[in-house]
Parts: sequence; C-alpha cells; structure tokens
Amino acid sequence: MNLSRFLAALAFIVFLAFFSVVIRFVPHPDLGVAVGIGVLLAGYDLWSQLTSRAG
Repeated sequence: MNLSRFLAALAFIVFLAFFSVVIRFVPHPDLGVAVGIGVLLAGYDLWSQLTSRAG
C-alpha cells in the first residue's frame, strides 16, 4: 500500500469519526440519512480508487 492509498484510507476513517460525533450530538433523522448517503458515496469512491489496477 503506497502513501497516497494509506492517506486516503486515513482520511475516510477521520471522515467517519467526524460524522459519528455529529450524529451522536445532533440526533436528527434527516441529518442521519444525509450523512449516511454521503458516507456510502464516499466509501464507494474510496473502494473504487483503492481497488483500481491503475494504481
């Protein structure tokens, strides 16, 4: 795993940590849905970039 892939994974983990705190302290259902959609899209993008063969 090269440095850019490591940093991308680290950034996604920080992204998840931030939004878990937001959802914990601002428990609105619509905010949870919006954050969930954003996390799924970012996770899909990360997965597609980390598994690409172009490297």
